[in-house]
Amino acid sequence: MDKRLRIIGIAGAIAFSFFVLTSPDDPIPLPELPTENFENKSIKILAENLENPRSIAITDEKIFITEKKGTIRVIFQEELLDEPLATFRSANVFDGGLLGITTHPNFKENHFIYVFLTYKNDEKLWNKIIKITESNNKLEDAETILDKIPGSVFTNGGFLKFGPDGKLYVGTGTVSDASHLPQDKNSLSGKILRLNSDGTIPEDNPFSNSPIFSLGFRNPQGISWDSMGNMYAVDLGPEQNDEINLIKPGKNFGWPERECIGNEKFEGAVMCYDPGIEPGGILFYKGNSVKLDHAFIMASLRASNLYQLDLDEGLKSQKSILSGVGRVRDVGQGNDGSLYIITSNTDGKGFPDGKDDKLIRILK
Repeated sequence: MDKRLRIIGIAGAIAFSFFVLTSPDDPIPLPELPTENFENKSIKILAENLENPRSIAITDEKIFITEKKGTIRVIFQEELLDEPLATFRSANVFDGGLLGITTHPNFKENHFIYVFLTYKNDEKLWNKIIKITESNNKLEDAETILDKIPGSVFTNGGFLKFGPDGKLYVGTGTVSDASHLPQDKNSLSGKILRLNSDGTIPEDNPFSNSPIFSLGFRNPQGISWDSMGNMYAVDLGPEQNDEINLIKPGKNFGWPERECIGNEKFEGAVMCYDPGIEPGGILFYKGNSVKLDHAFIMASLRASNLYQLDLDEGLKSQKSILSGVGRVRDVGQGNDGSLYIITSNTDGKGFPDGKDDKLIRILK
């Protein structure tokens, strides 16, 4: 397959949904929920009435969920605890707040959790990464390990994930679509960062004494690694040109100079969606509990689906795993092979029902 494939259209019901969703300001009416899919042997709702959830982190015993307003919620023994693990003062802006969350690879021993927070200082927006120590579902300690990441009302990025190399990867957004900071190696805006778990800079980063791993992003939303260790990330375009990118150290992915198509200066996207589908979290499935045709899984907000696809085959391989729940924000995999998603119908772009938002477990 040509890795710089540009995808121009999506047929059938999905294309219709794109037409309906071209205006981000209009509420999105949800379809009737397919009751045969819910609370049966395949699907289980673990939590309801979450308030604008943004990201999930899954451990052996617990699931942690960020809510945009600044709270970390805890699912313990498949029950949502009444009291949040922590509450942070977050900026009240449309697409900022308490965003990404991940746990340390050695969480069972050290209980370290990492979050990405948008905040306001002297009327200016910033983002920072906070390392939390958790004990018995309570906050024991909190430490800022990276600060002064430029913030935005609309495009903060915000994902956090540990890679196979044990390093912490962070996606940051641009401050505005007119900004050229994503092209500036002296700015943390519009980048994928690579850090040691304590926030220090790895010696083998591509740019000396810099946390920058790659650059030229608008609003990166998810990251995952395939079985060969290749890293992929999704980046939201401005209503179109949503990208799936194969991330390489030191490479420039073009924003705002170029979208989707590469050249001698910029990397091209593996897949490009025009019109956009507003991708959320992604993962490469590494279990066998859920029967799938393809390992790559992608949450979609605008297209209101959890998708599977083969990146080599492109759009023709794209199939829905779950629909009918509205906007899907993030996806994660449990140690037993189950998939977990959070919906995003209370984010101002959806039309929530009386029990939104939800954490849903896909069992098989």
